[in-house]
Amino acid sequence: MNPSKRPSNRPLNRPLNRPLQRFLQRFLQRSLQRSLQRFPALAGCAFLAALAAAPPAALAQKEVKVKIEAAEPEFDDLASPEVGGNTGRKSWRPKDWLEFEVKVRIDARPEPSDGYIDSLKVKWFVAVANRNAQRGDPKYLLMEKEISHVNVPVGEDFYISAYLSPATIKRLTGRDRAGKSAVWGVGGEITCPGAVEPARFSSKTLDDRKPWWTSGELKRAQELPLLNKDETPFKFLWWDRYLQIESQRS
Repeated sequence: MNPSKRPSNRPLNRPLNRPLQRFLQRFLQRSLQRSLQRFPALAGCAFLAALAAAPPAALAQKEVKVKIEAAEPEFDDLASPEVGGNTGRKSWRPKDWLEFEVKVRIDARPEPSDGYIDSLKVKWFVAVANRNAQRGDPKYLLMEKEISHVNVPVGEDFYISAYLSPATIKRLTGRDRAGKSAVWGVGGEITCPGAVEPARFSSKTLDDRKPWWTSGELKRAQELPLLNKDETPFKFLWWDRYLQIESQRS
């Protein structure tokens, strides 16, 4: 085989050099201009012509990088709200709910033109004392909840929240009130498309390599549900304080 005709080892899909790119771009532009002059009916395709002649870099969208900041969670007892109406009066005694909330802030570069990112997910973890623990049983029960949010503002503080109902509190503590005192720890993880890294929050000292909610010493309690705000009577209260929850699609 003639060495001078040996096949090249250079990849066939290597990028074109800049002079050749400019030559091809000018050639395409001139060819399209001549075609449009000879065939005026093609004028409606001007947008497609410009698109074809544009360099690839002009068509590429910039990747948005998002930084999430989360404060330490806070939690407190809240009495069931009394909502007035024209349905008559009933005798009842409000019981206590337990609310968990975290202040969050999102920064994005480049910042979206409308000032929002589409979505954000929060995984909540709440550990409470296991009052029915027998010898050798885990001392704490772990409840989990993933909540999806939409219409997330950039460069603005907002709050996310989760709740325990009065019935769940009574199952955990044996009492209608003082659910806050049974809480051992509150934590979670926040992420969204383009996030540089997830943001974690915790009411306890947090080991990033092994968060406390991954401990095998906690007993998962799937039968004791955490709730999002829309699943509580607080749904229509403090609307502008909290991030919008994504509606469940049927």
